[in-house]
Amino acid sequence: MRRPIEDGFFMPAEWATHKRCWMAWPCRLELWGEHLDAAREAYAEVARTIAEFEPVTMIANPEDVAEVSLRCGAHVGALPLALDDSWTRDIGPSFLLDGKGGLAGVDWHFNAWGGDYPDYRKDADLAGALLSHLEVARYEAPLILEGGSIHVDGEGTLLTSEQCLLNPNRNPKLSPKEIESCLGDFLSARGIIWLGQGLAGDGTDGHVDNLACFVKPGVVLALTTQDSKDANFAALQDNLARLHAARDAKGRELEVVEIEQPAAAYDGNGERMALSYVNFYIANGGVVMPSFEDPKDSAAYTTVSKCFPGREVRQVAANSIVRGGGGIHCITQQEPEPGG
Repeated sequence: MRRPIEDGFFMPAEWATHKRCWMAWPCRLELWGEHLDAAREAYAEVARTIAEFEPVTMIANPEDVAEVSLRCGAHVGALPLALDDSWTRDIGPSFLLDGKGGLAGVDWHFNAWGGDYPDYRKDADLAGALLSHLEVARYEAPLILEGGSIHVDGEGTLLTSEQCLLNPNRNPKLSPKEIESCLGDFLSARGIIWLGQGLAGDGTDGHVDNLACFVKPGVVLALTTQDSKDANFAALQDNLARLHAARDAKGRELEVVEIEQPAAAYDGNGERMALSYVNFYIANGGVVMPSFEDPKDSAAYTTVSKCFPGREVRQVAANSIVRGGGGIHCITQQEPEPGG
């Protein structure tokens, strides 16, 4: 089995030029229940906003394609493929470039976030189906991994969390070094920065896209809280300390920009929702980030705008998305432009 690194492929940063954004239409009634309609409208709003910056295609079960077209409008395409759920970051491929005009994708193994749902076969097959549709080279990785659990700087550095990738419900027979080796082989990651625990209420077991992300090489935006009594305080302080102590793949110390989390919010069952301003999508010329009807929304907008000078930052109400267990980054997946 050939590995992407042998063929010169690497995972580019999310601010690299995109050919398209991929999304998937909410469909798991067991998850959304009476909130399914609100979720679909929120997804449609995200899609319409991203479409102002770059092409967007919504993957949907065949019976939902007409509704996608009606809700999302003429500027958002639709592709009929079988789905169980709607978290494209986690079920779609991780796209790769070789710097010579080549495009490929990694097809990770998927087990529904450690077995949260018994029916996930359609989602497990989605990455391969999409790569086949695109006629793009597919590399099958021997690792259970969701795209929301990793973030890269495009220069060989990768962020992830111990809570997720070292969780026994993912790859119990693999050591941290073996996981790092696989990330190196399939994403060309030469420097792995391990954060610790994720947010309270995060059913993904600590996906890093709620915790921190690169905004350019050497600079990380990290979620924080100043409230020492908050359930996330200890974990976020530990993650900050790890980032300040880390070096990237080129040996640089990291500049860490802090962004304060919104106030705790709870779903209809009294469970805390994992709200994070870091969970945003970088588009061509823009950033689509969440708002939570929280007083900190404005300050978060200012912080993200300073991190991405020259890009237009747009906020989209995300509570109806987070109720399902993820954010704007979780429901999107960029396809880079091979010549970009």
